[in-house]
Amino acid sequence: MKLDIYDFDKTMVPFDTGSLFWAYCLLHYPWIIIVGPYQLFAAVLWLLGVWGLRKVKGPFFSFINLIPLEKAVKKFWDRHEKDVFEWARKENRERFSVVISASPDFLINEIRDRIGFDDLICTIHDKKGNIVGNNCHDKEKVRLFKEKYPDAEVVCVYSDSIENDKFIFSLGKNCYHTINGKRINFNFKEKYGIDPSEVTYD
Repeated sequence: MKLDIYDFDKTMVPFDTGSLFWAYCLLHYPWIIIVGPYQLFAAVLWLLGVWGLRKVKGPFFSFINLIPLEKAVKKFWDRHEKDVFEWARKENRERFSVVISASPDFLINEIRDRIGFDDLICTIHDKKGNIVGNNCHDKEKVRLFKEKYPDAEVVCVYSDSIENDKFIFSLGKNCYHTINGKRINFNFKEKYGIDPSEVTYD
């Protein structure tokens, strides 16, 4: 089957979903500030290289225990659904669409249903905010994609991150770097200095 791959944060929308949702919740549920010291402690350990990003996300999203999560997510997207770029909306997509994102499932599932992309691969969290399995980032995006679509023909890949998404870019015939909602086509070999077939995912 032919399909297109989309990153989500700063690709289909102009913001980082997790960070903006935290700010939204801080405004509407200010008591979540109680977990601030825990978040700060985790951030310091991450900056020092003691903890990886996977471990830091648990403390960061621990605030979801303190809010009516389903209600908060719906109201968040009521406010920000309009921010999805026009070219990324269902009526403007040419092929089967697979969104691959490091953002949490409890946030992205709602907007998936609203704007109708065909499949979603993202980071899974438990009810306490901890990651279940691996963070859907970097090479893990490719591993998870190939598990579901081993024989797919990837036509286009869209992402805002040249640095982090080299691996999913290597899957597509056409690569698009998204900057402020604009799609800029680029040649993989010219950008990375290697042929896509030379990229390893181990």
